Amino acid sequence: MKAKSTSFDIAYHAGVSQATVSRALRGSPLVSLDTRRRVQEIARQLNYKVDKNASALRRQNTATLALLLFEDPTSDDSLINPFFLSMLGSITRTCARQGYDLLVSFQQASEDWHAEYQDAHKADGLILLGYGDYVVSQHKLQKLVEQGTHFVRWGAVVEGQPGVSVGCDNVQGGHAAAAHLLDLGRRRIAFIGNATEHCPEFRDRWLGYRDALLAAGIAPDTALQVDAMDSTEEVGYRTARELLDRGVAFDALFAASDLIAIGAMRALDDAGLRVPGDVSVVGFDDIPMARFAAPPLTTVLQDTKRAGEMLVERLLAQLRGEPADSAMLPAQLVIRRSCGSRA
Repeated sequence: MKAKSTSFDIAYHAGVSQATVSRALRGSPLVSLDTRRRVQEIARQLNYKVDKNASALRRQNTATLALLLFEDPTSDDSLINPFFLSMLGSITRTCARQGYDLLVSFQQASEDWHAEYQDAHKADGLILLGYGDYVVSQHKLQKLVEQGTHFVRWGAVVEGQPGVSVGCDNVQGGHAAAAHLLDLGRRRIAFIGNATEHCPEFRDRWLGYRDALLAAGIAPDTALQVDAMDSTEEVGYRTARELLDRGVAFDALFAASDLIAIGAMRALDDAGLRVPGDVSVVGFDDIPMARFAAPPLTTVLQDTKRAGEMLVERLLAQLRGEPADSAMLPAQLVIRRSCGSRA
């Protein structure tokens, strides 16, 4: 059986040192472009494959990132918020482009998910998607900081928070949704979503909604706001029924997530109200099922592709000892038929 080619074989054929071969195959700028191309071509000719485990041992790291995906209440057995699925794809592809493997681990918010992944050499750093109650999670995030764990999380960018976050400009998104409904002539706009520090993303969407109303000279009516901590169709249905049972008039509804909005539309339909004829509805997230809702759901888009890229980029920057700041992505209103306006 023919022995496998080694980096020393490539060095011999290329007329360079083995260290230069290693740098060239990593794409190091310390090696000239011509030399990198020559080494890479010889590696292809020799059918050379990089031994990731050996390379990681030499670098004292695992070449693996861990994605902690937190279980969410769902209408099926997946326990995965569909909003995170497209982001998961983006994270996976970005890790592959950077030469990292991705370890996906499902977590429950009640568990000790701040376990020492990095110290146990399971992964070089952590990406957190979802975390449950923000206030409750703070001590766990702070524990990661104290351990020196490299991590980045998707979520609200809050002043003074532990670690690095990438999130959406939820205030801007909430303002855009409410302003659009006001432009359509709606004046009694209800909001479904938890507007407390326990759920800062929903709270920021409510703040944007509130600011748009105030700018239009409309005082927010507490009777038109219903708390919804979880983001599910069932919660949307139940909270919309609660709103209807209050007997207060409303001509529009802004839900803090698409799943809540879809459940709310079913409750409105069961109550004999037409969407958008009687009530305009807007959601938030632009999950795939939003465009297939009946009617198709007007919503606020969060760029999950760019979000996944930024999460990996900022985590890798930390691993390289480079500055990595929290960042917010802009939100974008996507107009469909549920609000009563054509795109």
